[in-house]
Formats: sequence, C-alpha cells, structure tokens
Amino acid sequence: MLAVADSDSYLKWAAGLLNALPASWTTELTVVRTPITPSEGQIEAAVSGTRSAPAPVLSARQLRRAAERFQPDVVLLACTGPVVDALAAEILSDLRPRPVFVSGLPGISVPATEKAWLYRSGCDLFVVHSGREVAEFSAIGRELGGGGGVALARLPYLDLSAAAPQASPAQRDRVVFATQAKVPRRREEREEVLLALAALAVARPDLDVVVKLRARESERQTHNERHHYETLWTEMAEEGRLPHRDAVRFATGAMHEHLTHAAGFVTVSSTAALEAIAQRVPLLVLSDFGVSAEMINLVFEGSGCLGTMDDLAEAGFRMPTEEWCRANYFHDAAASDWIARISALVEDARAGRLVPARSVLDGPEHATARRRARLRLEVPPKVLRYGYRAKRRMRRYLKTF
Repeated sequence: MLAVADSDSYLKWAAGLLNALPASWTTELTVVRTPITPSEGQIEAAVSGTRSAPAPVLSARQLRRAAERFQPDVVLLACTGPVVDALAAEILSDLRPRPVFVSGLPGISVPATEKAWLYRSGCDLFVVHSGREVAEFSAIGRELGGGGGVALARLPYLDLSAAAPQASPAQRDRVVFATQAKVPRRREEREEVLLALAALAVARPDLDVVVKLRARESERQTHNERHHYETLWTEMAEEGRLPHRDAVRFATGAMHEHLTHAAGFVTVSSTAALEAIAQRVPLLVLSDFGVSAEMINLVFEGSGCLGTMDDLAEAGFRMPTEEWCRANYFHDAAASDWIARISALVEDARAGRLVPARSVLDGPEHATARRRARLRLEVPPKVLRYGYRAKRRMRRYLKTF
C-alpha cells in the first residue's frame, strides 16, 4: 500500500491506518505538496506512536515517479476532496498495473455529506468509522451513483491512544483544550472560551490548563483558521482582559501524549474527544454555541458529554455512556471489514475482474474544478499564494473605479 496525505489531519489518519495493517504488508507513506502541506513538526507529531517514519514531501511529479517505482497494489488517498479527485482521475489514473484506490475521512463524519462522496467517487473503497457513517454514506452512494463500496474501520487514533502509557492519578494534573479550526467561527466566541479556560486556571491553580494547537499560526492545517487562539490570547493580554498572562499555556505535539497527563479534556468539536474517551479521560464537549451539523458536534447528542462553560468553570468533566460508545466509533474491532474488503479488491485486480469505480465528477462540466485542484498540486505553494494575493489586490484596485 502506498499512502498519500496532503495535510496534518489526513497524515495522522493515514499513519494510523498503516499501523493497523498486517505486518506482512509492505507500505510507504508520503505527503504530496500543496498549499496546506504540514511542517516538519506537524509531520513528526502525526506519525508519533506508529510504525511509520516521518513522511517525505513530494511534488505531484515526484509522487507519480514514486508510484511507478513502488507499483502498489493499493493507493490510499488520504487527502482533501479535490486533491483525491485530481490524483485518482488524472495524476495516478493510468498507473499499470492499476492499483485499488482507497479513500475516506479522518475523523467524525456525522452527518454524512454529498460533497465528501462526490470528490471520492472515483475510488474503489470509501473508509469510515462507525456503523452510522457506513449507513449514511451508503445511502448517499446509492442516490448519487459512482464510487465503490463503503467499509468500516476503527478510527486508528483510538487504538493508539488506548495503548499509550498511562500516568498515575497523581500525575494527571492537566486540562487539555483541543482546538478546532472551523468552529466556533466568531472571534467573540473564541474569546469566551479562552476567558473560561483562564478562569478555570485561576480557580484551580493545581491544574495545568493547556490549549493544544493543531498548528502554530505560521503552519497550515486542513482547514483555514481565521482566528487563531494563540494570537487572540496575546491580543487579549495586551488589552488587559486576562486575569494572568500566563494562566494558560499553548502547546503542539501528539495528542495522545498530552492526554497521558490529562485530568480533564474539553473541546467545542474535535475528533480528539474520541481519543480522550479511549484513554479514559473525563471530558466536556461545549454546547454553548449550539449543537448542530454546522458546529460538527451533532454526533455527541445523547453521549452524556455535552456541557457548558459553567461546567468547565467547575471542572465538571464526565464520561460518555457505554451505549453511545458502542454505536459511535467504539464498535468491536472484529466488526471492521476494511482490510478484508481491500484484500478482496486486490485479488479481483490481479485476476482482471476489477471494474474501476466511476467518478461522478467525470465530464466537461467539472473540468474547470479539476484544473484548479491540479494547480494546487503542480504549482509551488509560494507561487500559488502570491497569485491569490495579487488577484485580491487587483479586485480591490478595480473597485476604486
């Protein structure tokens, strides 16, 4: 299997999936260069705890040559949707012998979306992580057509987290807040979260309150973060709005390492909440800004983990119900069928029986979108970002007339 990632979250997912494969499989892990390529530090954190070495960053042409040398039976496209489509439909489409193309999503995918399916409909297998997700994406696939089957896997972070060394209760003195790039969207809402964390730190000086960042402000993520928490904290401190500038500290690194020392975990919405559950860390999923698909926290309804910033102020962390766990991501490992499904597809490919998946995006009406995705793969990120900035400046200039 050749695994290709394009961002920090997808790289972490790909490394975890490779780690779950039988030891007899030969694997390679790479990062394809795009404007959201992770930094060296992000790459090291993403592969932490797995068998994979830090992945090399390759251009699209280098990736093509690497695939030709490796001749994989399977290509795992662990990338954002447009990049998956461009790789499967164009850059890697005519590899011979044709590999089995596998894709999926690296975290919570409830509710399932048509967009996620459309971009990955050129792949032979779509990997998700709960029975609910399998059912919802299978229904979308029947409605929209294209694509291959939908397979079930355990989220790889969960087993890695469960296997991590556990600290004694006396060593668990940390409250970890996991950020999410997309939500909450408004600056004022993010400031409320920071103020609540600062209040907890002042009220409970025995706790080390840590904001676990997905990336520093200079690093890229899968999704753009408009209001970076560390920048907001600095600005709030300069305005004198914090009880103590050093009340909260900011850190990066592997989540499972932070959770080893955690007495509590809090987030607005993050797959890291599932890692906390796997490591038996009490948690809170903040509901102050709503519980909805837009807030990416709908799946936590009925879990027993939803709470408010008032609960956070009292360190009112809790564990989810066993019933919710079984229905959402914590199914028995024996129920996972993704490895068996891939093996069967490889056998079909070797025997000449594999009918390649048909992408719903094939056709002239989608050609422009594919060209744009290919630009992200073939134009150096600095050049692409300069082009975007120049285009914005030109638009502003034209508006003055």
